[in-house]
Amino acid sequence: MFRPLAPVPETGHIFDVERRLGTVDMDEHQYLRIDGIARHLQDAGVDHLAHTGAMDDHPHWIVRRTVIDVLRPVEWPARLRVRRWCSALSSRWLNMRVRIDAPGGGLIETEGFWIHMNKEAMSPSRLSDRFFDLMASTATDQRLRWKQWLTAPLPPAPGIPFPLRRTDIDHFEHVTNTAYWHAVHEYASPATTLTAAPHRYILEYNKPIHFGEPLHLHPLHTPDSLTLYFTVDSDIRAVAQVLPLLS
Repeated sequence: MFRPLAPVPETGHIFDVERRLGTVDMDEHQYLRIDGIARHLQDAGVDHLAHTGAMDDHPHWIVRRTVIDVLRPVEWPARLRVRRWCSALSSRWLNMRVRIDAPGGGLIETEGFWIHMNKEAMSPSRLSDRFFDLMASTATDQRLRWKQWLTAPLPPAPGIPFPLRRTDIDHFEHVTNTAYWHAVHEYASPATTLTAAPHRYILEYNKPIHFGEPLHLHPLHTPDSLTLYFTVDSDIRAVAQVLPLLS
């Protein structure tokens, strides 16, 4: 079932910043790549925490799901307007919406399910009252629950090895968010029947992947979608999907 993303709220706390599209994030057609979008989302999140004075008491987060709707591609060169706000939350996690607008009509809408973490215990941690109240000023749901979207079983075809590099590892000693999107771009780029018109990417992270683990990719192509399974010893660690965006 198609799930539309929440619109920009009329009131409440919205982080609004301008960023430059760098050449490192563009593809061979001079469009903003999917892993480049992920980097802008991650950097905007850090900047947002700093802007709200929440870096000291809310420094550690992991993402459970990212949704990226490419409505109109962003073309280099461009100055990006990035707006970030909370659309739903609970005491330990929240949905963060990010809208990216660019001159010339580029438009990308995204949503991330972020979990606030206690790094020492590696478990979800409560938001402070101050931070909760600030994020809740734009949230339409204050009892957010996790529900997985991508639940199809692993296809029977053997996987393709995908070597990891140390530059793919974050401070949790997990594969960093953007490294998953390198693989998604590798398989989605040729799937032009899915990406020529407005389209959606979904990436759900089930379990961490650590450096040195034998990561394999299992692509499943259908006329209406591309699904990519990230596995270690046939254990599904993450699932990505790209499909046309319904109007």
